[in-house]
Amino acid sequence: MSQNADIAARELSSVTRRLRTEFEGVHREETVLRCVKAARQGALEVTGRATADMVERIARQHLRVLALAFAEHG
Repeated sequence: MSQNADIAARELSSVTRRLRTEFEGVHREETVLRCVKAARQGALEVTGRATADMVERIARQHLRVLALAFAEHG
């Protein structure tokens, strides 16, 4: 893992932890982690940067949408 990727992983660990707690009982840990990684990648592709705050907001929105979609099909 490159140094930049390692730094990003450490910075985003608190984001992942907060979202895991927030969505406990709604989404599995793997789903939260996948959304955080996808949010980081998407932010990098669109803006060229991915701050922890930006990634958290994007991932939270993805998780909310997924929860709504699951509720409609349940």
